[in-house]
Amino acid sequence: MKLGVLAVVALGIAAVAALALRPRDDGGGYDPYFRALNDLLKREGPARPVLILDLDRLDRNLDVVRRSIRPPKHFRVVAKSLPSIPLLRYVCERTGTKRVMSFHQPFLNQVAEQLADSDILLGKPLPVRSAAAFYAALRGNFDPSRQLQWLVDTPERLDEYLALAERLQQKMLINVEIDVGLHRGGVADTSTLDRLLAVIAAHPDRLELAGFMGYDPHVVKVPGWARRRASLIAEVRAAYRGYVEFARARYPQLWRDGMTLNGAGSPTYRLYEDDTLLNDLALGSALVKPTDFDIDTLEAHVPALFIATPVLKAGAATQLPGLDWLSRLLDWWNPNLARTFFVYGGYWMARPVAPAGLHTNPLFGRSSNQEMLNGSARVALGVDDYVFLRPTQSEAVMLQFGDILVVRGDAVVDHWAVLTQ
Repeated sequence: MKLGVLAVVALGIAAVAALALRPRDDGGGYDPYFRALNDLLKREGPARPVLILDLDRLDRNLDVVRRSIRPPKHFRVVAKSLPSIPLLRYVCERTGTKRVMSFHQPFLNQVAEQLADSDILLGKPLPVRSAAAFYAALRGNFDPSRQLQWLVDTPERLDEYLALAERLQQKMLINVEIDVGLHRGGVADTSTLDRLLAVIAAHPDRLELAGFMGYDPHVVKVPGWARRRASLIAEVRAAYRGYVEFARARYPQLWRDGMTLNGAGSPTYRLYEDDTLLNDLALGSALVKPTDFDIDTLEAHVPALFIATPVLKAGAATQLPGLDWLSRLLDWWNPNLARTFFVYGGYWMARPVAPAGLHTNPLFGRSSNQEMLNGSARVALGVDDYVFLRPTQSEAVMLQFGDILVVRGDAVVDHWAVLTQ
């Protein structure tokens, strides 16, 4: 008898515990912003997955950049993060910059041809064959001997670039990648830098030192319990200054006023507001703020880029093929599985944000054709309504949808083409 009572009590405790552990209902509707976007797309949208750029929000982010990066510092826009000529042109015109950072040879050629007055710095060292392909495909008035800085990380790559410059009878501007703590390559000691600078100094007709580039996202990525941010940024600045001082002292003939001293990036650019060494700060992703950039240094920035996709099918609780019993159990357990939606496309590097409380289904699996999303009974989505997602990054995602749908207020104002691979 006592065992029976204990069993009942144990079952009761287990039931109470199970109920306490049940997921809470986190469903909801559109907020006013996404409700207006949904209405706009149902009137004027393409009825397929589309990438939306909100110009009002972009302008707000550009204003933050303009307040932060002031003369004598210059803002350099990162083309890989905003891979669209109209978008790059808009950003350059609104901020008054002509400085662009490029990472991909086909994109480099398109920027050089269509933004022919740009000052371009490579953001990563390219294989010498990519450099040769750039010159072979170059069209228009862009003059790479004055407007393009090739990034070099090793003496071996510099030797390859020198051979290309000799073959093409072309002068090349050389920017030296330096390791300021990220440890992703670049010059890591002054002896290696000395070898590079000696080659440049020995070939003034083909090579010219244009500056340095040191990238530092680790400053905000290293957890606070491991290292204090202030000490990390101090190390970055000390390392950068050490390379600059070495170059100026040992090769004064290579130095000139206004040389490009590039650094920072979206995660760290605001940490350089009081810095007096760097004069060229690059960023791109912060202007549209994908979810990977939801960090404290970018609190003043707002998301400006969204994926919108129509709902194709809306139904009741999740039904797992061949597992009806498990479907019923999960439906009872998790209120956020009360409704099922299949959307047009899917499997993007993105997270659902509107309406609130939508989730991918971990058991049904992902799909790039008709993604399943689940929500609670409070998610009032119907067929042809739009689900909105925030990309986790911008560069790869922005190339997947064709033209960008550009909106301002409650109107579609343009369609902007993206760069081609």
